Amino acid sequence: DGYFEQVVRQCRYSSKDLQGIEFIDSYVFNQAEYIRFNSTVGKFVGYTELGVKNAEAWNKGPELAVELGELERYCKLNAPIDYSA
Repeated sequence: DGYFEQVVRQCRYSSKDLQGIEFIDSYVFNQAEYIRFNSTVGKFVGYTELGVKNAEAWNKGPELAVELGELERYCKLNAPIDYSA
């Protein structure tokens, strides 16, 4: 019983030259994704009523700037580690 909340962060690499990296940050509540940031799209996209409202607010606030920097900070910084595994 209870509620289930999860944040899933992914770096998707299409080549070793780091040009094709995509950062995805998904927010899930009770096994349903309600909002996602995708670095290729460059903004938050909502999938539920609450997610759409949050996306509108987060795309206008400091949350967007934080997410836009995660491709460099999170994905590109860790790429050598991921490729060595």
